[in-house]
Amino acid sequence: MELDELLTALNAGEAITAGSPLHEAMHHASQAALRITGELNSGYHEPEQVRELLSRLTGKPVDETVAVFPPFSADFGRNITLGKRVFINSGCRFQGQGGISIGDDCLIGHNAVLATLNHDLSSSRRADMHPAPITIGRNVWLGSNVTVLPGVTIGNDAVVAAGAVVTKDVPARSVVVGSPARVIRSVED
Repeated sequence: MELDELLTALNAGEAITAGSPLHEAMHHASQAALRITGELNSGYHEPEQVRELLSRLTGKPVDETVAVFPPFSADFGRNITLGKRVFINSGCRFQGQGGISIGDDCLIGHNAVLATLNHDLSSSRRADMHPAPITIGRNVWLGSNVTVLPGVTIGNDAVVAAGAVVTKDVPARSVVVGSPARVIRSVED
């Protein structure tokens, strides 16, 4: 099975059945991503080298304004899209099979986790995986140790407080805190 077929299935939200050709293709793509992130995290790299490795990881150009402070983990990579002027701080983990889209001018704090896969709840199908995308709008700030779960959209100009667990969509220009994250106020200029 080709990567394009896998991406089509993932982006359509198809279940990835354990042991299936899709599962095997996803595992193969994950090994490639782990090799690239291993290289990224193997020592100091100039910012342009970091962006080059991110381009290899995502399979698409990464704008010269993007900055990532390693270590950085991604167990798939090919379904991640980064906007311009994105800053990703150290220790972040992206499980991007279901798709991660980060808009322009976003700040991602230390140790943030973006997870786009859920396992099946049925004990007999627990190894099956269900992808759902994460979409982060423009000018969003995710604080340190934030976790964003599959299928979540975070609106433009929103702020997610440190340690929040985001289980549902976040409205634009809102501040969310807690686990599960809840809106506590609007962002004021």
